[in-house]
Amino acid sequence: MLLEMERITKSYGDVKANRGIDYNLKAGEVHAIVGENGAGKTTLMRILYGMEQPSSGMIKLKGKEVFFADPKEAIRHGIGMVHQHFMLFPNFSVAENIVIGKEPGKVRFDRKTAAAQVEALSNAYGIKVDPWAKAGDCPLGVQQRVEILKVLHQGAEIIILDEPTGVLTPLEVRELLDAIKALTLKGKSFILISHKLNEVMSAADRITVLRDGEVTGTLEASQTNVEQLSKLMVGRSLAPAIKRPSSPKRAVLELNNVSLFGSGSKPLLDSISMNVRAGEIVGIAGISGNGQSELIQAIAGLLAPDQGSISLLGANVTGRSARELRDAGLAHIPEDRYIWGANKSATVAETGMMGHQRRLQRFGLMRGKEIKTLVSDWIQQYSIKAGSLDNQTQNLSGGNLQKLIVARELAQNTPFLIAAEPTRGVDIGAMETIHEQLLRKRDGGGAILLVSSELSEVLKLSDRILVMYEGKIAGELQVSDATEEKLSLLMAGGKRNAQDQ
Repeated sequence: MLLEMERITKSYGDVKANRGIDYNLKAGEVHAIVGENGAGKTTLMRILYGMEQPSSGMIKLKGKEVFFADPKEAIRHGIGMVHQHFMLFPNFSVAENIVIGKEPGKVRFDRKTAAAQVEALSNAYGIKVDPWAKAGDCPLGVQQRVEILKVLHQGAEIIILDEPTGVLTPLEVRELLDAIKALTLKGKSFILISHKLNEVMSAADRITVLRDGEVTGTLEASQTNVEQLSKLMVGRSLAPAIKRPSSPKRAVLELNNVSLFGSGSKPLLDSISMNVRAGEIVGIAGISGNGQSELIQAIAGLLAPDQGSISLLGANVTGRSARELRDAGLAHIPEDRYIWGANKSATVAETGMMGHQRRLQRFGLMRGKEIKTLVSDWIQQYSIKAGSLDNQTQNLSGGNLQKLIVARELAQNTPFLIAAEPTRGVDIGAMETIHEQLLRKRDGGGAILLVSSELSEVLKLSDRILVMYEGKIAGELQVSDATEEKLSLLMAGGKRNAQDQ
């Protein structure tokens, strides 16, 4: 056995994140770890990577007990980790990011040698990148490759991938899974942490399921299925949300020739005209970087359009501030929970009241008891593992923070909701809960603009689907006519008229 983790326990005060976990990894295999948000997956891997120390238990590498005081020790033993949130220097080149810590050149950094080393590494493993490209300008799929090449350059034989496909397009996901398979044939071993069970089933050799910090099963991928894994994860069978036919009414949101020019040669948004009606979900599909983020920000009052108009409930709100738009009837689940959705140093209760704060105060003072009751109800409804309401937001797992933000924004009960990547990083049980709540809002007459990199989510929830390409609406399909193949063609700049396909 290449790696063994025996009886790993990790306690934070009275909270046990890991409870006597046994886990092992064979050479040349992909062994996935799945579980609900807060099940202990990331904690276990942080221990393996030397970022945390176990309260008890041991780690063996090739039969010998090892101890990693920090990530440098883990790297020296051939263990690398690609984190859920990429850790690249955006202003550095691809080559500079990959060789960092092992830079060539005795006196001065030798960029040409670094680029040559990266090119050789890229060719050796079949993971193509441009060594001279600026990392911040690369698509997310390429940044993922850079992270993998970085740990390979460090000499990793065991590579931990923490939610590696959370921000990737379907094509980028396929490319990543192909790269993983190719690397295992070259002797590399992977630990894959993911909540996407279909991807796990296609990529993994074995799968270990965690629930509440304990192992509920380790199975051969060839001998299990998504339904069995789901039940082991959440402890019950899942009932998918039922989508009833929509009955759209008057337009709640209307955009007329909205453009945002930016500083490049092409506009970020190019004459966007669209609407979202009461009682429907309009999905936006597109490869990352084709204007979806700018569209969300223009509608939410975070960017002012250079041209065109935006109306909400019949009133012109073009250029209004985010606060004014919220007052006018908009709620917003942001695409990045950390940048737009929360303050890491705020408490769980404070994060929950954001956007509600003006109605939850009296004589300028916050109504603390009412706030705590409200947030406690959300925690129970969405199964959020948050510990104390006074716990800092930064101590929540990404998925639990996502659930808190979704609960907060849905509780605004506004006529219009922007739901951008609403299930990013959440487990399958939470995903079903969030989908059910979005459909319930739609059925109650709410208008929802859904922006998601998950085509399956767009197809499942939307009544109409708009595809964005290079800042334009490249096509519109009724969900009854939409397929992943049609959407993928439009996303790649194919035929604009879906009826031509």
